[in-house]
Amino acid sequence: MRKRNDTYKDKNRVRLLRGGQEYFTVLEQVIDKARHTVYILVYIYDDDQTGAQIAEALKRAAQRGVQVYLLVDGYGARISRDFIRSLRSSGVRFRKFNPLFKSKHFYLGRRMHIKLVVADAMYALVGGRNIADYYNDLPDRPAWLDLALYIEGEVVPDLERVCIRGWNSMFEPAGRAKPTPSNIARQRIQAQGIVHSCKVRVRRNDWVRAKTEILTSYYTMFRKAEKEIVILGSYFLPGYKLRRYMEKAAERGVRIKVVVTGVSDVLMAKYAERYLYHWMLRKNIEVYEYTRNVLHAKVAVSDNKWMTIGSFNVNNLSAHVSIELNVDVDNPKFVGEVQESFNGIIEHDCVQVTKAEYHKATLWRRFLERCAYETLRLMLYITTFYYKRKTARGESAEYNY
Repeated sequence: MRKRNDTYKDKNRVRLLRGGQEYFTVLEQVIDKARHTVYILVYIYDDDQTGAQIAEALKRAAQRGVQVYLLVDGYGARISRDFIRSLRSSGVRFRKFNPLFKSKHFYLGRRMHIKLVVADAMYALVGGRNIADYYNDLPDRPAWLDLALYIEGEVVPDLERVCIRGWNSMFEPAGRAKPTPSNIARQRIQAQGIVHSCKVRVRRNDWVRAKTEILTSYYTMFRKAEKEIVILGSYFLPGYKLRRYMEKAAERGVRIKVVVTGVSDVLMAKYAERYLYHWMLRKNIEVYEYTRNVLHAKVAVSDNKWMTIGSFNVNNLSAHVSIELNVDVDNPKFVGEVQESFNGIIEHDCVQVTKAEYHKATLWRRFLERCAYETLRLMLYITTFYYKRKTARGESAEYNY
């Protein structure tokens, strides 16, 4: 039987980053203090004000001798050839995660949906935030609500290995990356003076390669929760199996709060999401719509002691098509504060969807919601049918379809 990656490492310091400007300030600081390596894996990288700001930081790092690796998704990145040429001429190693086939109007293949930054095998940022103006605070436009975790400590070399696997999987002439030797990584971490303070583990999802660790974390959360679960989820469309876990948790008396966006950047996804409101309300699962802006976060907290955060959306696109990365945190003090802040967001920035409000919807709107839901399911099936998934020995074949 294949060995499962269930090991937490506890010599870590963590900090939750919420605001757009807060995140990009920390990101630039991480790049500027790097002395050896910087890895960035990101789904969307736009050639805009924020993209230019981070590009300048990467160029500065490369010009002082830091090995800089930037891997963006071939579908999500929207950058010009001149932008790429400028990066490469400054010494930044750049690659795109390529699809099976791509033209101006057509894309076929998996997506590298990870949002991960690692510097010197010492510092890391993990979350759902891409590099684009939508995720930053600008004078005329506040950032979308997104979240990231800043990490220092012994789990960071594991995150560096994720970066290296992603980089080396691409067949482009930009050189292969090598991990920081384990003895050097240990020495750097020891110099940080981090004690046994916060348990963190890396979780990946790559369905084609039989990696379903993030799904397993969600299943375990619903199975073990005793009091309360809060989920902040963009494009929240759980599959059948995960809905069964949610239903059983609710039947045990676990209070489940699902926070979704009230204003979406993908209208069809919002209609499909609203189709599931009826099911959630019928199962006594509380539904809230975030109203201040677009909610793009991907995080869940449970019983004031455990959380998962990263790039994974609770839907079949993340479960079966995209390559995803989360980290799980087991630390009552830290997670309790996070869960309290989420309940504050619910109280001040959200509107609860009640059964009475939901039943006010017209038959025409419910028809559109059902059509959107079924259309998205069909699109996901068409997108993934050509993949043959590796099956880990001893693993259940039951997943969200």
